[in-house]
Formats: sequence, C-alpha cells, structure tokens
Amino acid sequence: MEPLFDFLQRSPTPWHAMATMSRRLEQAGFRRLEETAPWQLSPGDKVFVTRNDSSLVAMQLPEDRLTALRMIGAHSDSPGLRLKPNAAQTAHGWLQLGVEVYGGALLAPWYDRDLSIAGRVHLLRDDGQVVSVLIDAERPVAMVPSLAIHLDREANNGRTINPQTQMAPILLQGGDKDDFVMLLKRWVHEQHQLGDITILDFELLLYDVQAPQRVGVNQELIASARLDNLLSCFMGLEALLSSDGRQGAAFVANDHEEVGSASMCGAQGPFLGDVLKRVNEQLGEPGEEGYIRLIQASRMISCDNAHALHPNYPEKHDETHGPTLNGGPVIKVNANQRYATNSGTAALFRDLCREAEVPVQTFATRADMGCGSTIGPITATEIGVPTLDVGVPQWAMHSIRETAGADDVDYLIRALTAFVNRRELI
Repeated sequence: MEPLFDFLQRSPTPWHAMATMSRRLEQAGFRRLEETAPWQLSPGDKVFVTRNDSSLVAMQLPEDRLTALRMIGAHSDSPGLRLKPNAAQTAHGWLQLGVEVYGGALLAPWYDRDLSIAGRVHLLRDDGQVVSVLIDAERPVAMVPSLAIHLDREANNGRTINPQTQMAPILLQGGDKDDFVMLLKRWVHEQHQLGDITILDFELLLYDVQAPQRVGVNQELIASARLDNLLSCFMGLEALLSSDGRQGAAFVANDHEEVGSASMCGAQGPFLGDVLKRVNEQLGEPGEEGYIRLIQASRMISCDNAHALHPNYPEKHDETHGPTLNGGPVIKVNANQRYATNSGTAALFRDLCREAEVPVQTFATRADMGCGSTIGPITATEIGVPTLDVGVPQWAMHSIRETAGADDVDYLIRALTAFVNRRELI
C-alpha cells in the first residue's frame, strides 16, 4: 500500500495529482507532448499530454498499426471546500476564509479537522513573466470548529448546515486580509524560491492532513481522503504502466467530474477526442472514417468507486446488489444510463476477471432511489466508444475521509492489467 498512500498524500488537489502522475510517467519512459506543438509519433511510443494541469491522457501506442485502443478512464477531482477569490474575511478578531462547496460534499465531517491549503497560484514575477506554481502548506493551518452542543441542543437531531455562514475556516487570530496574501507569498517563496512577486489569481482548496492508514484488526481496510476518485487514478495508471506494449492502451484522468464534467478538460469537453484524432491521423487510418473505425473497435472501462453495503444502513441497498468490501471490483449498472455498462461490455469485464482470477460484483441502485453518474456515459456520448462502469466498493463516499477494502485495490489492478494486455476485445 505504500505507493498508493504516497500518491494520495502527494495529491491534495487535481493539479498536484497531475504533477505526481506526470512524474511517474516520465520515470517510466513516457514522453510529454504539448498540445500547442506538432506531434511526431512512432509505433511503440509511450506519450502523455495534460490540459489545464488538471487532466491527463497517457498512451502506450502499439508496435504496429493502431486499430483499437483499450482505454481506462477516471477523474482527478474530489468534493470539498474551495476558497473564493476574495477569500480573506474577518469576524470578531479572527481571520477566516470564505469557501464554496465543490461538488456534493458531506459537510459534517469537515468540522474539527486539521486542515491545510493547497492548489495553484498564478503570479507576476519581478522579470515581468506570468507563471503558474503549485503550493501546499503541508501542515494544519485552518479549522472549522463545531458549535458546542450546550449552545445547540438540536445538533444531533438532523440540523442542516449553512455553508455560507457556518463553514468558514478559522485561519489566524488577530489577522487582517493582507495577512492571507503574505501567507501565499511566503509559501511561494519557501517552495519555489520566488521573492518579489505579485499574486494575480489562485485556485486553492482545503484538505485534511491526516495521512492514509490501514484500519481494522487485520488491516483489511484503507482509510483516506480523496479515495473517490484518486484510488481509480492510481489503479488505472498502474495498469497502463503494466502494458506489454503489443497493442494500444490509454489512460485518461478528467477533472470536474464532481460538478458535471462540462469544461474544456472535463469528460464532456473535447480533450480526449482531440488527442485520439491526432494520434489516429499519424498511426491509424487517417480521416473521419478511419477515426470512427478506431473508436468502434475500442473499449473503455470507466473507473469510479461504488457504494459498498453499509452494515448500519442495509436498507439503502437493493438486497441482491449490495457489494461488500474486499469482495472484488463492482460492475455498475443502471437502466437509465447513469452508468454506461451494457451486457456486451459487462461480459468483457467478467471474462477479464475470470482470466485474472479476480472476484467480481454488481451494483444497481434501489428502484426507489436516485443514482449518481460517472465519466462513463459522458465519454460514451461524446466519443462513441463502447464503455462500462466499474469501481472498487467503498463507504462514506464524498466524506472528507473515505474507506475501502485493501484487497480490492490489487483485484482491480489485476483486472485492468488483463484488459490493457488483451489481444482480442469482445
């Protein structure tokens, strides 16, 4: 688990996750491409490209002509609290931070946590250049304190939380708004040795500094922030790096899934399609017909964690579709296409699990409950590639700290590795 835990700790934001994955790819011999530059590709190349520094497409190109791709998809973002542009605010002798809820976050677990700040900052250097840098305070600098139950006797009776008035983190006693800018400049200086700068803009978020852990008497569980969905990013990348190189394989990590995927770097945007078209023009059958043939011969596995059966809330699951932790990866099915799985793509995955000697489970939501979605149906709609949705089962999805089964990580990596190395696709 050490490589997974190291990845999670180095990736408090989507931008940090992309930097971490980019380093791993480069260490494995992948070559970075720039979208604004011409591409020169050859059979057998290993390449990757990023967009917005928060989304990534990496490809192991086949040794001969490109006729099909085994694609794995995930997303790099997680629900949480993000700082507003004019974040610094003062109240009753305290410097606080104005926040906005990103995605469908569970708010109650954010109280009384040791919070740090990380993200990217755009700044003006003393030589007149505008640059973007990543920063990470790397230690607890903020907290959202609870109100004592003595002052709110209804706190345990389903009290709602107002994110505008009740979620502003405490940052500094006696500080003013200028102190926050000075903090940002100090972190930039400490981490990038840049002194005379002007902060132009930033995208910053709060995160829990508690490290990932093995939990349980037999350490059968893993607990961490951002398992949804950095766990899938880790497993998808591991599978790609295990490719034998004989056939085309790709891994895509999109940003903004938690807020609908509608962005230039989200699954609803053109990023993946742009990359695939450029690659196909050089190594596949050029032209629109050739591109369509490539897409229809390819398959995508969209990886996003699944809801495990909760022993305290068994009534929240359909009684025949309650995946268990450490029971193997979960095929996610929804008749209304909230998941992209169909019987053909599910059959492929079941066969892969058989080949890899991995147990497999199925999730379908209760008929009287709503269903979330993933990048799977969005990518299938935008690109047209036959797709299925899978994921490892987990508890406490969208909490500040989530729980999954330790065995399931290896299970899904094995199944995905079998996928990228499969000679013939169903």
